[in-house]
Amino acid sequence: MTDNENKVLACIDGSRYSQSVCDYAAWISRRTGAPLKLLHNIEHQASATTMDLTGAIGMGSRELLMKELTEIEEQRSKLLLEQGKLMLETARERAVAAGIEHPIVKQRHGSLTESLIEMEDDIRVLVLGIRGEDHERDNHHLGAHLESTVRALHKPILVVNSDFKEPERIMLAYDGSDASGKALEMLARSPLFKGIPVHLVTVGEDPGTAGKLQHAATEKLQNAGHDVTAVTLDGRPSDELCRYQAEHNIDLTLMGAFSHTRLRELVLGSLTAKVLLGANQPLLLLR
Repeated sequence: MTDNENKVLACIDGSRYSQSVCDYAAWISRRTGAPLKLLHNIEHQASATTMDLTGAIGMGSRELLMKELTEIEEQRSKLLLEQGKLMLETARERAVAAGIEHPIVKQRHGSLTESLIEMEDDIRVLVLGIRGEDHERDNHHLGAHLESTVRALHKPILVVNSDFKEPERIMLAYDGSDASGKALEMLARSPLFKGIPVHLVTVGEDPGTAGKLQHAATEKLQNAGHDVTAVTLDGRPSDELCRYQAEHNIDLTLMGAFSHTRLRELVLGSLTAKVLLGANQPLLLLR
């Protein structure tokens, strides 16, 4: 392994999704041969106590309070650092148990999205939970960093929303857009999906267009060795994709992001958000 190899990057925090994030990242690493890197990011926030109280007390008392608050904040930062190290070590041990010989661990400070942008050139696939530890029980909204991360990065992003299950059936939401074309290429070429049956699903296109799209995509996937089930659906794309995923026990869905037709009307507050919130298995997004 060399330092410039693109890596499977797993974002680890204290949320209930972190174990699954680690497991899916290890699965991708094993299937592709790419190194696995585990990242814990610490974001610093201004102390509300400092902002609320210092202007309401006398000068001498204020200076004493500021000193005490600074010491408390320093101690808090040390505790967060140690907590993060423990999370990373737990994830590293889990990855080793899953067959990864030398997982890389990394801790960073600052905005998660900014950290990921700085690391983007070294990322092969990013794996992160649908929500972080602060909002993990809020099933009606996506995580605070998810939208900005999907918008900012141009690498495949696997959004994890369930316990790990090694994929036995995958679905490609295909509409002929550039983004879904990249998903098709990845599906056909990547060792990650080798030998896994594919459900090729097109929603909301007229029959003639859907037929042409599906014929060409099916041929490409079959030539790559995949068993393909091609389906055309009518209705609201987000509803139909989530329904099909649930009814056919699809373990992982691939779809493109950020385009403008009905199926491509993506992130966030539109199709991608609705599929992310409605699906009960992970979603791999490509731009």
